[in-house]
Amino acid sequence: MTISYASMTIDDYDAVINVWHGMPGIGLHLDEADSRNGIAVYLRRNPGMSLVARDGTHVVGAVLCGHDGRRGYLSHLAVQPEYRGQGIGCEMIRRCLAVLRAEGIVKCTIMVYTDNNNGQAFWERQGWWKRENLLCMQAYTGE
Repeated sequence: MTISYASMTIDDYDAVINVWHGMPGIGLHLDEADSRNGIAVYLRRNPGMSLVARDGTHVVGAVLCGHDGRRGYLSHLAVQPEYRGQGIGCEMIRRCLAVLRAEGIVKCTIMVYTDNNNGQAFWERQGWWKRENLLCMQAYTGE
C-alpha cells in the first residue's frame, strides 16, 4: 500500500462524500453547504488547499482547507477506519498547514462537535487546544 496525496478537485466529490458519510462527527451533519455545488465553490475559492489521500485510485481520506485572508480553517478531516493509525490524517494536516503558511496565514482553526470525543482526542494529540474563551455561533443568510 502506497498512499499518495493530491489537491482535491470536484471530480473527487463522490468518493469524498462517501468517506465523509461513514464518519461519526461528519456524516450526520452534512448539509447543503456540502453539496457538489457547495464544495465546488469552496474549492474554487481556496484553490489547491483541500486534499485527498489515495491508496492507488481509491480515496481513503480527505480534508477541506481554506482561509479568509487572516485565519486558516480545516474541516471535514476524515480517514477511512481501516486506514487509520498510519499517519494519513497527520500528513494531510501537515500539508494543509504548510500551504496556509505559504499564504502568510499564521493561525488555523478547526471546529469539532462536542459529542465527537474521538475527534477531540485526535486533535489534542496533534497539539491543538480548546479555546475556552470562544463560543461558535451561526445564522442562516436568508430563507
